[in-house]
Amino acid sequence: MTNDMSLQDINPCFPGLDEHLIFFYAGYFSQNIINAIGDAVRLRIGQSDASGSVRRKIFSTFIEMAQNIVHYSSDSLTPPEQTTLEMRAGSVLVTHVDNAFLILCANPVSQEFAEQLTPQLEPLRAMTNEQIKDAYRKALRSETNENSKGAGLGLLTIAKDSSAPIEYGFNPIGNGMLMFTLKATI
Repeated sequence: MTNDMSLQDINPCFPGLDEHLIFFYAGYFSQNIINAIGDAVRLRIGQSDASGSVRRKIFSTFIEMAQNIVHYSSDSLTPPEQTTLEMRAGSVLVTHVDNAFLILCANPVSQEFAEQLTPQLEPLRAMTNEQIKDAYRKALRSETNENSKGAGLGLLTIAKDSSAPIEYGFNPIGNGMLMFTLKATI
């Protein structure tokens, strides 16, 4: 499925993103791959004239999106019984458009997972920055959701660091699967 994943997989949802491309990766993600490409992203955004705070937010958002791919993409090379080294497919893009940095990710998900994810995403779009920060603090103190591979902080972190409401979509890709896309603006 992901052997053909390219910038065009994201572009139909967010056209014009490749004009000022900073970083794009499509393929299989693991924690080791995230660490390696994280170094490349850090170097590339370090070359921009963005403030330290903006660079930190870009990097943090990139890491959260890449980790979400490792944890939740439906396209996995990892056998179900293996939990130590997950490898799952997706793509991440960082670009600079109209004085803003855009970080996007895309990965295949099942219809069932999309139905579970939408109620988590939609409220984030309507929340103020202060409400997102409050929800983040509460999530830090709460117990981990049984369906979450983290403390449920990833989407809150992305929304907290974004300067505009996050955008997302689910596009059919066949075999009952959907391509989940998430966009953060910094």
